[in-house]
Amino acid sequence: MNLRSGLRAVAMAWALTLCIVELVLARLAAWRSGEGFTPLRRARWLQAACRQVTRSMGIRFRVEGVPPASGMLVSNHLSYLDILIYSAAVPCVFVSKAEVGSWPYFGFAARQGGTIFIDRTRRVSAQEVAQEMARRMADPVPILVFPEGTSSDGAQVMPFHSSLFEPAAATGAAVTAAAVRYESVGGGPERDLCWYGDESFVTHLWKTLGGPGFTAELVFGPPRVYANRREAARETREEVARMREQFSTAGS
Repeated sequence: MNLRSGLRAVAMAWALTLCIVELVLARLAAWRSGEGFTPLRRARWLQAACRQVTRSMGIRFRVEGVPPASGMLVSNHLSYLDILIYSAAVPCVFVSKAEVGSWPYFGFAARQGGTIFIDRTRRVSAQEVAQEMARRMADPVPILVFPEGTSSDGAQVMPFHSSLFEPAAATGAAVTAAAVRYESVGGGPERDLCWYGDESFVTHLWKTLGGPGFTAELVFGPPRVYANRREAARETREEVARMREQFSTAGS
């Protein structure tokens, strides 16, 4: 067994345990306040939890630009780690595939954090998700989506699915483009840190824990309002692609 993987696995398990304790305390505080476990309280708990977990995994992050406080936030997608990293950087809720809800611990944390799950095997699920997103656009917490629909090796930003932008366009909510990249402490290629193809979750997680660690760089653009979903998908995809190109130029 890789010693680094083992030590980090223990550290991560401890961090996850602390997160449960903090969840109980956060719910108790919400009950005492009489406000309930609001979307903002959920997002702040998830942010604190993800900061602990990313530190235990040897992951750091840098932020450029101003994260939004509401509306819709869209990004390229490199791995399930993006969820931890974005949550650590900014209080937010996610739109995620339904399978994540069944993952050990992470599924529980996602549900407690207010994640909106979409079941791709049910056509009606997309409509339900759109309605839920539209309802939450008024909350003081941004909704983060990965419009590529899947994670990639980072070689290019894939086309964005325009249907995910409909709730923002319909309600006039601002859309903020963001980009993420990974930079290995050991100087290895970004794709070695990405989760894509047929690699299993457990295999990738163990490899990440055993690596030298990495820094995630997040760049946030300005909020913009779009007239329709196709315009929003096209222009935000172009903006995210430009951000990724700037990463490559800066690193060369």
